[in-house]
Amino acid sequence: MGKRIVIALGGNALEKKSLPPTSDSQLSVARETVTYICDVIAEGHEVIIAHGNGPQVGRIVLASECAAEVTPAMPFDVCGAMSQGYIGYHIQQSMQAELLRRGINKPVVTTVTQVVVDKNDPAFTNPSKPIGPFYSKEEGDKLATEKGYAIKEDSGRGYRRVVASPLPVSIKEIEAIRTLVKSGAVVIACGGGGIPVIEENGEVNGVAAVIDKDFASEKLAEQLEADILVILTEVPCAFINFNKPGQQQLSECTVAEMNKYIDEGHFAPGSMLPKVKAAAMFAGSKPGRLAIISSLDCAKAAIMGNEGTRISK
Repeated sequence: MGKRIVIALGGNALEKKSLPPTSDSQLSVARETVTYICDVIAEGHEVIIAHGNGPQVGRIVLASECAAEVTPAMPFDVCGAMSQGYIGYHIQQSMQAELLRRGINKPVVTTVTQVVVDKNDPAFTNPSKPIGPFYSKEEGDKLATEKGYAIKEDSGRGYRRVVASPLPVSIKEIEAIRTLVKSGAVVIACGGGGIPVIEENGEVNGVAAVIDKDFASEKLAEQLEADILVILTEVPCAFINFNKPGQQQLSECTVAEMNKYIDEGHFAPGSMLPKVKAAAMFAGSKPGRLAIISSLDCAKAAIMGNEGTRISK
């Protein structure tokens, strides 16, 4: 019997380091990515797709700021909405073509999704979410001085601009998304973690932040009453003592075991840590729910129980 599955796509599913970050190259990556997701759909599962936008929204912001002398720069939440639209467009166009090639008649829809955050979230006073390209320390220091950016080192890969990353509270368009899923559509939602908005005095207003896509995907999976949350990344599973003596692959884990590994500091912030936290949150939210961490090419096998890190209550 088919399951309702929320699949969160990582950065490697949207662009490759070996290719230039152009529209054409990102579309070619999307065409490859959707073949793995269509393998899951072909098994009879309901699939809802979420995705990140860190590199893309960073470039949109840079382009907007560079053109500020010609046309006013767009605020950060609007840039997030723009990234949702064009990434969703690439995914839905690619997926529709792949589904038709397989003889599967399903509509594919992108929803520009607003996600409510708490205006008092401490993340607003401690920016931590990397966006945009990598810089050397010298380049980062220059941007911090000239543009006032918050710059931090990112998991040993270089320096990047960081912005606030508040936790998601609720998804504004959840009823519309639920209706689309029930109609049989493949829905792309909460792109880039969703557009962060604050509700106040009956109004909704966007804020300059990026919600982590793993936590947004977890919230989406909870609110849709999904059976499985699949978080896809560059490695086939999570590890403890990663790249250290005693490295150990995690296959089957309870929520309690995963929280213990989190407390012991086994996972890198900004990399695997939000993934395992979100996975443990979803698996622990209700009996019978399953969270999986694996790589894109192992998605189908991981759902079947043959690959990945599987977390249950």
